[in-house]
Amino acid sequence: MYSSSVLNIWRSVLEQAGVPDGVINVITGFGPTAGAAIASHMDVDMVSFTGSTSVGRLVMEASARSNLKPVSLELGGKSPLIVFDDADVDMAVGLAISANFFNKGEACVAASRVYLQEGIYDGFVKKLAQRMESWVVGDPFDPRVNQGPQVDKVQCERVLSYIDHGKREGATVLTGGKPCGQSGYYIEPTVFTDVKDDMIIAKEEIFGPVMCLMKFRTVEEAIARANDTRYGLAAGVVTKDIDVANRMTRSIRAGVVWVNCYFAMDSDCPFGGRKMSGFGKDDGMHALDKFLAVKSVVTPVYDSPWL
Repeated sequence: MYSSSVLNIWRSVLEQAGVPDGVINVITGFGPTAGAAIASHMDVDMVSFTGSTSVGRLVMEASARSNLKPVSLELGGKSPLIVFDDADVDMAVGLAISANFFNKGEACVAASRVYLQEGIYDGFVKKLAQRMESWVVGDPFDPRVNQGPQVDKVQCERVLSYIDHGKREGATVLTGGKPCGQSGYYIEPTVFTDVKDDMIIAKEEIFGPVMCLMKFRTVEEAIARANDTRYGLAAGVVTKDIDVANRMTRSIRAGVVWVNCYFAMDSDCPFGGRKMSGFGKDDGMHALDKFLAVKSVVTPVYDSPWL
C-alpha cells in the first residue's frame, strides 16, 4: 500500500505530463481484495502482474473464469550465474555478491545458482569468503551497512527454513547460515558449497540472501544445468571468450542474459521471462504490445462510394 505522500507525487507527475484526470487511477489494497477484484472484473481488459509464480497462477485463473482478459506476468526466478575459467576472479566475485545480496536477496532475478568452472572454483571460493568478512548487516539507513533486514517476519522465517534445508541436505555453509542481531529480521549473507542440482536450495526460489556454489567442467554441461529449472527469468555469463559468450547467450532459455555484468537494466531493453517466470515484456517497444489490440480493417477499392 502507498502512503498519501507517494500518491501525491504520482498525481503531480501525471499532471505535469499532461495526463487527463481518470486515465490513471491508483487503487490501494491487498491481493485477496483489490488484486482479486481487478483480475476477475468483467470490464478490465488486460492485467499486468509482477510477483510470485503462485499468485501469477491465480491471476490467470481469474482471467479464465471472467472475460478471458489477456495477462502479462513477470514472476519468480532461479537464475544462474556461470563463471568460466578465463574470467577475472575479482570481477566475478563482485558480480556474484551483487547478484545475490542486492536488496537482501529479495530480487526476482537474483543469481542464486552460481556455476563455477573447475579451474576457477578454488580461487573464487577463497576470495568470496574474504570479501564476505567485511560485509555489514544492519540498519539500511546507515551508509556503512551493506544489507538490511528481510521485508517481514514471514519472509525471514521462510529464508531461514531454506537455509536449514540446505544444511540437512548436505550442503556446506561457507559463510553465514543463521539470523543476526538481537532484534529484527536480519539474516547473515549465506553461501553454500557442495550444492547438488537436486537440492531444494538449488531448485526453489528463496528470495533471500542465500548463494549456492556449484562446479562444472564443460560448456555443454553448463548449458544443460543452467536450463535445468522450471524458471527462465535471467542469467549471467562471465568469460573473456566471445565465442563462449555467444554460444551461452543463444543456448540459455531465459528472458535476459547478462554477459560480464549483472542487473544492467535500461528502459529500452525488453525485460521478461520464460517458462514459470511468466511471459510478456516490460521496458522497450515490446512492452507496449501487451497493452494494444490489433484490428484489421478491410475495405474494397472497387465499386467504392469514395472513389
